[in-house]
Amino acid sequence: MILSNLKPVPGARHAKKRLGRGPGSGTGKTSGKGHKGQLARSGGGTRPGFEGGQIPFFQRIPKRGFNNHTRKEYAIVNTKELNVFEDGSVVTPELLLQTKLITKTLSGVKILADGKLEKKLTVKANKFSNSAIEAITAAGGTTEVI
Repeated sequence: MILSNLKPVPGARHAKKRLGRGPGSGTGKTSGKGHKGQLARSGGGTRPGFEGGQIPFFQRIPKRGFNNHTRKEYAIVNTKELNVFEDGSVVTPELLLQTKLITKTLSGVKILADGKLEKKLTVKANKFSNSAIEAITAAGGTTEVI
C-alpha cells in the first residue's frame, strides 16, 4: 500500500449539487426553491427557534434563579496536595499544571486548607483562604498573591 495510491471507498464521496445550471440538471430555473415566497428569497427563512409568530418554547417555559455571566471560577488546590513538592520549592500555577494537580487554570488558582502541609514552600496563587495562609506560614512557608 502506497499513500499516494489511496482512494476513498466508492460511494463515500458525493458530488456537490450544482444549482441553477439549466433544466437538464433537475435543479435549474428556481434551483429547488419552488416559486416565490419567503424561502425563495435571498436571506430568506426564519431564525432558529421561530415558531411562526406563536410564543416560542423557550419563552413559554418558566425561568428561575440567576445566572451570573461574570462569575469567576478558580482551579482549587488543597494544602495536603502540595506535599508532593520538595522543601523550599516555589509553587506556581504553571508548576501545578505540569504536575497535573490542576488541569486548567480557569480564572486563576485558589489554595484551600484541607489537610496538613508538611513542607516549607513558597506558594504563588491568585487567591488563598485565610486558613490556607495560616497553614502555609505554620509550616514555615510563604504565600504570594499573583
